[in-house]
Parts: sequence; structure tokens; C-alpha cells
Amino acid sequence: MVSPLRSRWWTVLAIVGTCVPLTVVAQDPEVRGLEIAAEADRRDSGYRDITAELTMTLRSRNGREHTRVMRIKTLEVEGDGNRTILVFDQPRDLEGTALLTLGHPTGADDQWLYLPALRRVKRIASGNQASSFMGSEFAYEDIGSQELGKYTYRFLQNDSVAGRSALAVERIPTDPKSGYARQVVWFDSEEYRVLKIDYYDRSNALLKSLELRGYRRYAEAYWRPDEMRMVNHQTGKSTTLRWRDYRFGVGLREGDFDRNRLSRVR
Repeated sequence: MVSPLRSRWWTVLAIVGTCVPLTVVAQDPEVRGLEIAAEADRRDSGYRDITAELTMTLRSRNGREHTRVMRIKTLEVEGDGNRTILVFDQPRDLEGTALLTLGHPTGADDQWLYLPALRRVKRIASGNQASSFMGSEFAYEDIGSQELGKYTYRFLQNDSVAGRSALAVERIPTDPKSGYARQVVWFDSEEYRVLKIDYYDRSNALLKSLELRGYRRYAEAYWRPDEMRMVNHQTGKSTTLRWRDYRFGVGLREGDFDRNRLSRVR
């Protein structure tokens, strides 16, 4: 049984399930797809907590750019999904804005957004989690946890991404309120890191693609990307997240992820 500790850093991608040894190649594409996703999670579980800093660059169709600076904290929780807080430090008009996500193994996550200008905490309804996060090409759903039970899986093919051998897996959200009909995820076949995700809208048209680049290994066990770039194929817009200063095992606790304390997050 795969550890219930969660593994996704954006929450920013965190998985529960039965992992069949990968030396046994399943003929059933659904079984094989689940094996791959579960193995990716197994390799990335157990870090307990992590903090990082990141820069978000929004790029319009005509090339105009806007930059934001943020901090993120993530805590793995026994028997549940990740806890994550994302806090804006810049620009000044967004300073102190904070998104809290309480992940769950299945169904929609609980999310709250603190807006300093209004001095209030707004709950993100499950039906609105497909909407844009602060004008970016990431949806609230993308920022939420990526637990195994939130999808069904099907292995598609052996493939390659940027010259790296990869395993292409289709995953379909189990939440009927998801903004996506399906997603295709490419895992590198050596370390099971996510290299790319294609997102298809409810009409099953390609909506956007996420590419993850510049992976580095931390704490001798956990791979994290330096850059994540989401491109919206329907609007021509893109959002790039550049990560830095990853820190593991900083001693976060559940009490650090209290919606009643969002206005005082530091």
C-alpha cells in the first residue's frame, strides 16, 4: 500500500493506491497507468514538509509581462491530502494575499483566499476551482492537491519529451466539477518525475500544456523543478513559475494551516 503521505509540491501536483511491482508489466492499460502514477507518488512521499520561494511571470498574447513574487509552505498529512499556503509578497497591491488549500484524497479540496484589500477570507467554491488563480493560466484546481484517488488512469504509450524517455498516461478527474475532461501526463521512465501535462477542456479540446524543467535532487531523495511553464493554447497566454530556495523538514505543523490565521501569515 502506498504511503498516505502526499507528494506534490504546487501543491502547486500532490496519491493513494496499490502499487504492483513494476517488474511485472501489466497488459491492462488501466492497471499499468495506475502502477506508474502510484510509483511516481511512492518515490516522492515522505518529505513531511517543505518551503520554497517562487516568481510568477504572466505573459499576454502580445508579449506583455507582469511579475509576482510568492512564498509557499506545504505539509504532508497522515490519511489526508497536503496542506499548502501560498502567500504573495510582490507587487505591493497583492502583498499579503494568501491561498490556503486543504487537500483531500478524493473530491474537491477546501480552499480559501485571503484578500487584504477587503480584509476578508473568501472560500473558493468547488464549482469555481476551475477558474483562473489570480489571473494566471493556473486554475485553483491546478494549485490544489494531485492525489491518486482524484483520477482514473490509462497507460497510453512509451514516448519521449525533450529527448528524455517517458511514459504517457491519461488521467481522468473523478470530480464531476473538474474543469478538465482529461489530462495526459508524461513521466520520465527513469525517475518517474512529471515532465509535461496536457489539459483538455470539458469539450475535450486541448486547453493548455504544462512543462516542468530543470529538475534538481534535494535531501538526497526528492526531485523538484526550477521552472514550470503553463501555456494556454486557446488564448495564447502563458504563466511561468520559477522556484528557488527549497527547504525540507522545517518543522511545519497543522496549526500553521488555519484559515482563521490567514490574515496573519508571515
